[in-house]
Amino acid sequence: MNPGLQYPMFGPEIQCPHCRQTIPALTLTDTYLCPRHGAFEANPKNGELIHLQSGRHWRRWNNEWYRQHTHPDGIRFEIHEALDKLYTQGFRATRVIIARRYQELMSGYLERSTPWRSGQPEATAARLYGLPVEFSPDTSEDTSEDPCWEVINFDLEKEPGVPVRYPYFRLFE
Repeated sequence: MNPGLQYPMFGPEIQCPHCRQTIPALTLTDTYLCPRHGAFEANPKNGELIHLQSGRHWRRWNNEWYRQHTHPDGIRFEIHEALDKLYTQGFRATRVIIARRYQELMSGYLERSTPWRSGQPEATAARLYGLPVEFSPDTSEDTSEDPCWEVINFDLEKEPGVPVRYPYFRLFE
């Protein structure tokens, strides 16, 4: 019997998406078991890892796990944490690019402002935590565009320096 067939689709061990410690696969199952966070089940049909206790879904890109959000607060919190991390590393974010699959989910939570000088009243600029927001290219039509957007949730454009007004403290306003 092929030893590779004894393990779930991600191999004999993975990093726990929550605590990042190496966790083993249970042989002859689709399950990984973290002593701290419980069982994760691999779904070979869609390539997701599902935390059985919470029902949270994760997908992997470049050996990193990305939670697949179903509620806007989850992705907003994740972006807020990334902004805090940038700040502690001496960077400031200049723009947030969110995966297009979250556009409808996030639309009610983005700050909208109409640039009064543009002369175009229908033009609105979406912002989150004071930063301009854009959505990724649509990967449903052409996945060769950038397939990472089917897995990752957002990207932050950054530059060295500390924000003039640190706007990220307004977490859930």
